[in-house]
Amino acid sequence: MTTTDMSMGKIIFYEDRNFQGRSYECMSDCADMSSYLNRCQSCRVESGCFMVYDRTNFMGNQAFMRRGEYADYMSMMGMSSGIRSCRMIPMHRGQFRMKIYERENFSGQMNELMDDCDNIMERLRMSECQSCNVMDGHWLMYEQPHFRGKMMYLRPGEYRNLRDMGMNLSRVMSMRRIMDMC
Repeated sequence: MTTTDMSMGKIIFYEDRNFQGRSYECMSDCADMSSYLNRCQSCRVESGCFMVYDRTNFMGNQAFMRRGEYADYMSMMGMSSGIRSCRMIPMHRGQFRMKIYERENFSGQMNELMDDCDNIMERLRMSECQSCNVMDGHWLMYEQPHFRGKMMYLRPGEYRNLRDMGMNLSRVMSMRRIMDMC
C-alpha cells in the first residue's frame, strides 16, 4: 500500500536576495507566481520539498529544494530570471517503480527500476533514456551520471518523450527516488 500526503510542505518566496522585499507563502503548487511577486530571488523552505522552475507552468530549468534557507540560490542554479513557478513534492511511503525506455514512445530497450540508478550506461547498458512510465513514487532524472547536471521531476504517469517536455534537458543518464530527502 502506498501513501501520499499533500499537506507536508511550506515555502516562502522573497522578491529580493537575502529574504528582502515582498514575500509570498506557498503550501501547494503555483503555476504562475507573477500575480504574487514581481520576481523571486530568494526563498526559505520551512517544511517538505519543492521543485522550482524558472518559467511559468512548471517549465524550464528546475531546482530541487528541501528544508533550508536559500538567500541567493537562484543565481547559483542558473536561474538568473528567478523562480516563476513551483510544485510541491508530496511525501510518498511505499514502493518505487519505473520503467525506462531507450527510445521515445516506450520503444527500444526497457528496464524496470525500483531503486536509484547512478549511471544507466554502466548499470543497465543503455545509451540513454528517452521515455518512461512512473508507476510508483516520485523521481528526479538527471542529464549526467551520478546525479549531476540539470534535473527533471517526474511523478506517477507516462512520459512518451522526455526531450519534448520543455525542461531544457538534453538527455537522461541517472535517476534517483525522492525518499528521505525531505
